[in-house]
Order: sequence, then structure tokens, then C-alpha cells
Amino acid sequence: MGAAASSARGGRRGEETVLGDLPENCVAEVLLRLDPLEICRMARLSRTFRGAASGDGVWESKLPRNYAHLLAVAAAGDGGEREAAAAALETEALPKKEVYARLCRRNRFDGGKKVFAFFYTCRIVNLSYSYQSSICGFPCRFHTIAYLSQIWWFEVRGEVEFCFPEGTYSLFYRVHLGRPFKRLGQRVYSSEHIHGWDVKPVRFQMSTSDGQQAQSKCYLTDPGVWINHHVGDFVVKDSAKPINIRFAMVQIDCTHTKGGLCVDSVVVKPQYLMQKKVPRCYV
Repeated sequence: MGAAASSARGGRRGEETVLGDLPENCVAEVLLRLDPLEICRMARLSRTFRGAASGDGVWESKLPRNYAHLLAVAAAGDGGEREAAAAALETEALPKKEVYARLCRRNRFDGGKKVFAFFYTCRIVNLSYSYQSSICGFPCRFHTIAYLSQIWWFEVRGEVEFCFPEGTYSLFYRVHLGRPFKRLGQRVYSSEHIHGWDVKPVRFQMSTSDGQQAQSKCYLTDPGVWINHHVGDFVVKDSAKPINIRFAMVQIDCTHTKGGLCVDSVVVKPQYLMQKKVPRCYV
């Protein structure tokens, strides 16, 4: 066991072959077939593995084809065109490992109203679009969200244009019945204004600039839980072309009022991430 540990560290024992004897380009070929977390773990084995794990060829293979565009969007952030141009020049010389790390962060753009983040498990992007108001202090994707205490005509529309990597994506509205707040350090919610969402269903709509359309409807239930309501799916075939997505959430039956709803954001995520997670409940 000691000899094996010594070999993994690249040490020698007589003339036996150890991991440290492997050529770095051979190690890089192995790393190309691993995901980023595994690459980082393998980098701890020896200097040879660490050197191979820092190579541009290894990390460029993990980036989407349009990573240069995504990096420019991330570099621009909330700044103007001049700041974006300066940031693009600065990031051209970055090692691909650093490029990958930057894209994995939560990158805000369009005045902070939108956020995208790269997922290491596949060449995909998760994008969030916010509806801002004056409520904050509990789990949400942005600093503020919209809360509707009572309304007759409910209509929330928006659109986003983005260069997504190729793949199939799903669009969701992230909403919460009841007004969340903190009491004695615990997250709780008020059901005082919740009414009207069980009378008629809410309708969801989505359309893209290349002609894809989807719609769905459902009653809003389960107060005290953040829920992602699935609107529909769309396919991106060319990552070099931006795709415009329009979406809407409406309940315009004016025979009754409705209220007590938080609207946090619209989320676009890869279809394979649609597996349901256990929701976080409030007291």
C-alpha cells in the first residue's frame, strides 16, 4: 500500500514505472475524457497531472462552442460598450481554465436584470430573468421580487435574447404563494392575501424567434413553497445565432380578484435538469 501511495505521488522505488513517468500529453488525453470535477481531483496526484490539468486543450474541450461570446457578455456585466471592449481585450489572453471558471459564476448582464451561469456537467447555460419590486430578505435569485397583494387582471410578460449553446431547454416561471418573511430567525410566510388562484387556471405561453411555440396551464397551489412552473421547451441548433424568447403568465378572468403571489423570475435551464427537487417549505 505504501508503494502504491508512493507511485501515485510520482516518487521512485528502484527502477519501477510510476505515475510521474507518464508523459504530460498522455495524461492530457486521459483528462479529456473526464468531467471538470474529476480533472481537479486528478490534478492532486502528481506534478505531471497538475501540469496536464492546467492545459488549454483540456479546458477548451469543456467549453461551449460560443464561449467567446458568453465571455464577452460576462465581461461586459452592467457596464457600457467601452467597458465591454476593454474587458474583451483583457480576457483574450486568459488561460482556458480561468475562462471556464468565470463562466461558471453567476454573471449578470442587461443592467443586472438577467443572470447566466455555465454548468460543468454539459455544455449548457442556465439563464434567469427577473421581475423586480420592493420585497427582499428571503431566498430568491435576485435582490428584489414582485409581490401582488390583490389584483383583477394578472399578466406578466417578458422577452430575452441570448446565444445559447446547442441543446434542448425548458422555461419556467418561479413563483411563491404567500408573502415570505423571517421571524425569530426562521423563514415563515403569511397567507393573509392568498385567494383566487383556485377559481381559474393560470395560462403560460412561450414563443421563439424561429417559430417554436408552447403553452400550458395550471392552478396555483402549495402555499409557502417556491415552485418552478414549466411553460414549455425549445431547441437551439446554432449557438452562433441569438434566439429571442417571448413568454407570458396570465390570468385575466376579471370575475374575481386574486392575490398573495410572489413572482421571482423566469428561468431557462437545460431540459435534463427538469428532475423535480424536494421543495423547501416554510413554517
